[in-house]
Amino acid sequence: MKNLLRLITLLVVMTLVLSAVGCQGRETSTPATEASTGAPAEAENITLLVWDQAARPEDSAIMDAIVARYQAAHPNVTVIREAKTLDDLKSTLPLAMSSPEGPCISMINQGQSDMGAMVAAGLLRPLDEYAELYGWYDHISPGLVALNSWTDDGSQMGEGHFYGIPTHAEIVGVYYRKDIFAQYGLTVPQTYAEFEAVMETLQQNGVTPITYGGLDGWPALHLYSEIQNAQLAERSWYDDFMFLRGNVTFDTPANLEAARLLQEWVQKGYLTEGFEGIGYDDSWQMFSAGEGAMMLTGNWLSADLLAGPNGANLGFFLVPPLEAGGYKLNVGGAGAGYGISAQCPYPDEAADYINYLFSEETAEALLAAGSLPVYPVDTSNLEDGLLKDIVAAWNFANQHDAVGYYFDWVTPTMYDTSTAALQELMANQITPEEFVDKINADYVRFLNSR
Repeated sequence: MKNLLRLITLLVVMTLVLSAVGCQGRETSTPATEASTGAPAEAENITLLVWDQAARPEDSAIMDAIVARYQAAHPNVTVIREAKTLDDLKSTLPLAMSSPEGPCISMINQGQSDMGAMVAAGLLRPLDEYAELYGWYDHISPGLVALNSWTDDGSQMGEGHFYGIPTHAEIVGVYYRKDIFAQYGLTVPQTYAEFEAVMETLQQNGVTPITYGGLDGWPALHLYSEIQNAQLAERSWYDDFMFLRGNVTFDTPANLEAARLLQEWVQKGYLTEGFEGIGYDDSWQMFSAGEGAMMLTGNWLSADLLAGPNGANLGFFLVPPLEAGGYKLNVGGAGAGYGISAQCPYPDEAADYINYLFSEETAEALLAAGSLPVYPVDTSNLEDGLLKDIVAAWNFANQHDAVGYYFDWVTPTMYDTSTAALQELMANQITPEEFVDKINADYVRFLNSR
């Protein structure tokens, strides 16, 4: 459900002259030692095999251009990139990383079944020293560091060593029609109460407050989680919950209140009528065509919505906290992180390449192509409009350690449990208390099985 961002502009593809394969081919020196984290030796000719997820032609063209710019500045390095789908990475990467012929660098999906399992198998090189050397921690929030950190045995996320640096960001917020807001004298809300007041004003004037399709199940996770985040007002409970620290329960007043409020949104008519039978793709196309004043979803729709008939009238804001200026998590995260194989004999050069991917220059190239980079981009250089709003929202969340979670990640069965329970809740088939019980039962079962 958390698709990588749609990209809207093709960059120039430059032809690469490839001289070797895999992590082999250094002609003049011995491999870097495990402790080495110095600058790469520019005179050495090496080849780096890189696996990434830029499988779509548009994505691949962008990455080829980025690689070409890197190689122009590092003529001793040949980068061979192979594009893989997420499914390909999940099924083939562990075996490939166990071989010296495998990739030196790869994007690695966060989570127990991917990054955690590879850490447990000793397939990944910790990146802590490189993160310090290049200052990566200065540009990503502690929460994002935690999502890419594992204990040595791969059993616990959020602790231990750092294994992957993501380049693409995701943030969920509210797209809104500026012309409709102006028509009814509405402004971007600064508190959760103001947000609900905006919805009430729109509904009373016959305008659908939030365009929404619930047929696919997963969009309800975003609705619930954004309400939930506003009620929490801090991240300590959520961190313990997501990182399975075993001292929390889902049965809390904040989670119960969020379920009650979501059910109330339905009862008050804040969502598209008949949303139960509307798919996600249909819902955003309806919003793009002019149906409704707002849509609560992620930045991955920005390119499509900008290209639509109301693109020039759209803005974006984060669901606000309970109190103006208060703290609130925001549903989001980052794409798969770039990691280094434990088999790679050129860790310094591999880290240098990753550092180029996680840089202001690359971030600006990704943004120009319609992608939201993790690396903070200076919004003063952007024209006012939807893209600037989204970048500002991400920068705010990242800088304030307010990038939250997709809570269905937490157990292998939570996605099915939560989407089914949310559909029942929004259909008034279960009470908020019963919803909380269903989520908590799934969580407790998994904790007890570990």
